[in-house]
Amino acid sequence: MYILVLNAGSSSQKSCLYQLEAELPRQQPEPLWEAHIDWTVAANFGSLTVKSNGIKQQLELAHRESALDKMFDTLVRGETKVLDSLEQVYLVGHRVVHGGAKYSQPTIITPEVKNAIAELIPLAPSHNPAHLEGINAIDKILPDATQVAVFDTAFHSQIPPAAKVYPLPYEWYERGIQRYGFHGTSHQYCATKTAQILDKSLDSLRIITCHLGNGCSLAAIKDGICIDTTMGFSPLEGLMMGTRCGSIDPQILLYLMREYDLNRDELNRLFNKQSGLLGVSGISADMRTILAASAEGKERAQLAFDIYIHRLSSSIGAMMASLGGLDALVFTAGVGENAVTVREKTCEKFAFLGLQLDRDKNNARPTNEDIATSDSQVRVLVVHTEEDWAIASQCWQLRLSNLDPVT
Repeated sequence: MYILVLNAGSSSQKSCLYQLEAELPRQQPEPLWEAHIDWTVAANFGSLTVKSNGIKQQLELAHRESALDKMFDTLVRGETKVLDSLEQVYLVGHRVVHGGAKYSQPTIITPEVKNAIAELIPLAPSHNPAHLEGINAIDKILPDATQVAVFDTAFHSQIPPAAKVYPLPYEWYERGIQRYGFHGTSHQYCATKTAQILDKSLDSLRIITCHLGNGCSLAAIKDGICIDTTMGFSPLEGLMMGTRCGSIDPQILLYLMREYDLNRDELNRLFNKQSGLLGVSGISADMRTILAASAEGKERAQLAFDIYIHRLSSSIGAMMASLGGLDALVFTAGVGENAVTVREKTCEKFAFLGLQLDRDKNNARPTNEDIATSDSQVRVLVVHTEEDWAIASQCWQLRLSNLDPVT
């Protein structure tokens, strides 16, 4: 059975194709085909990179409205062909950033679900529109395929009220203002992978997963269940990120409105696009560039890094309090998996707990590996997040439990 995964962002589209049989494999397979559309190349212009059959092909995209058609065409034509017909795709899984309070599990997409995703656009304006674009494209290209929404918010749906409800008048919680949390698919996958690497039962572990990319969040996971997380009502809350400020005094927003007459669009751009590493350093939102500039003596780059580590370690401490201790600290995503210095400086903050990082392992580009010393009181892991495979697996399991037997 072929499962197509679409992972849409505001400026990109990642897709891959898996072939699964009657049982899920113990080890995740390599996708048959992978594609990545990047719209940051230039205004109204993009690039498509496709990998399959041992080759890598790059194509130019001049029109966004026809980009998905061109991408899907590479599945059935040319050197990247892996299918005889698109109709061979039976399931299509979509990563959907915001599912609100209603959707706590992978869900077959119906008109009602599409309407719900659309209604949540104000809470995820950079992402939910892109998800709908992909869903509508599949409706036209593969009308007989079953589409499944895998919500980033779902894994956080069991967060207890003390962590979920904001200290506002309770009526606002009843109107939907609460902590939703994001990156859930990644956090869930990494927690499960951590238990496998440590050869322990997931329901016996207290884990903090650090998803550190351009967007950053932590999750406190106890017995396999998320009980706290740093992102909240929106992906803006919590840690300092590439271009997002994370948590700040809300009075700052009111002050900027009153004293500088900033409107909501200007505030949104300031907090989401112009802050974080980029805003403080004035150089870049990319941690690699920040570290290089810091090594060259650029003071604002060093300040940006110091703030990043301070806020990250402070939030890890908060997650640890929610868990009542810690068995494993996990780093994942672009920064978490690749930034040696981020892991080192963060772990130094918790040496008082008996957490000891093996410097040689940390420096050796670890992947899916425990990099703590043998006598460390807390395990430290680097896990390569596999959101696409997690989505494909959840789609397969949903079909098995809700539809006809897999054939």
